[in-house]
Amino acid sequence: MRTEKLVVIGQGYVGLPLAMRAVETGMDVVGLDVDADRVKRLAAGESFVEDIPAERLGRALAGGRYRPSTDYADARDFDVCVITVPTPLRDGAPDLSYVEHAGRSIGPYVRPGCTVVLESTTYPGTTEELLRPLLESASGLRSPGDFHLGYSPERIDPGNPTWRLENTPKVVSGVDEQALHRVDDFYRRLVERTVPVDSTRVAELTKLIENTFRQVNIALINELAVVSHHLGIDVWQAIDAADSKPFGFMPFRPGPGVGGHCLPIDPCYLSWQVKRTLGRRFRFIELADDVNHQMPEHVAHRVMTGLNRLGRPINGARLLLLGLAYKRNTGDMRDSPAVDVVRHLRALGAEIRAVEPYAQPEQLPAGVLVVDLTEREVTEADAVVVVTDHDCFDYDLVARHARYVFDSRDRCRGPVVERL
Repeated sequence: MRTEKLVVIGQGYVGLPLAMRAVETGMDVVGLDVDADRVKRLAAGESFVEDIPAERLGRALAGGRYRPSTDYADARDFDVCVITVPTPLRDGAPDLSYVEHAGRSIGPYVRPGCTVVLESTTYPGTTEELLRPLLESASGLRSPGDFHLGYSPERIDPGNPTWRLENTPKVVSGVDEQALHRVDDFYRRLVERTVPVDSTRVAELTKLIENTFRQVNIALINELAVVSHHLGIDVWQAIDAADSKPFGFMPFRPGPGVGGHCLPIDPCYLSWQVKRTLGRRFRFIELADDVNHQMPEHVAHRVMTGLNRLGRPINGARLLLLGLAYKRNTGDMRDSPAVDVVRHLRALGAEIRAVEPYAQPEQLPAGVLVVDLTEREVTEADAVVVVTDHDCFDYDLVARHARYVFDSRDRCRGPVVERL
């Protein structure tokens, strides 16, 4: 009996876990990526995604069921194709060039009865209005009718040991009932529970709702943190106290800004489409985006004023930043607010050293010296700034030996520590 063939376009934080899970359920998987260096590393058994240990990747390669490639010809005769490419913003507008490239490239290999699923986050209508015409034009086939097309928003949370691909409910959709059935059947083999919805537009909006909810609530807490500081109130204690309410409240924590693909970008897709199609502004999203984008500058200003109180100007000061990735316990640098924190601090004349044990060196901001977290580095710094709170950091060492700590993540305790 022929083994089902899956093609996953994009082998990053979304595509690689999907490919590994499919291999483990018995599928033959081709992982396509335009980055030749990434493909070479994957073929050598080197994983750059923390959620996929090298041992797990090695087993998939050794079993012969996983083949990373840059050649779309390797997609020939696929049964299912999942597109997991980036969808960044360019000058405030969605950049769907990666989706377009994927659609045009896989289109010639679309055959009757196959299934294509888009997972990339985007605005409602993308699957049917953008991707479908590309696939139909390149293949000469039609959907619905000849092949099946659907959308299933990714819900990958890098570094989360509890909620993984397998046990996170998967929203699924199709352009018609038969496509929905095919998409649902595919994901049921990978995850514990699927959540079918009526249309691809509903599924596309679902992802934007999830991320807009977080963006708006984080912005609310970030603005509360700024205001509470001026009012002399401990916002962290207030949040913990509010969290004691067993209903009607969900805690969010302040920080130096938002990062990753989701929060800085995805809500803007919705506000962009609302303005384009309805001619009106989505003011909640715009305000939340503005608040969160100001946080890195706020952190830099707080560090400067903290040093001023100690009689040390920030110009020429030696600062030790803890963490540069956007998220705890990962090396994901996508739109990390730490990059903007570094930029603002350097503009004020500070010398920046950083401890970042997860991110690849080539992804780190220019002009930053990466060092280990040692007693000497802490004592020689004019200030230590906690930007990303990796669990591997020795916060007790920092609190004991630092002259001054600005903690944007509420991880340090001690008389020299000032919190966001």
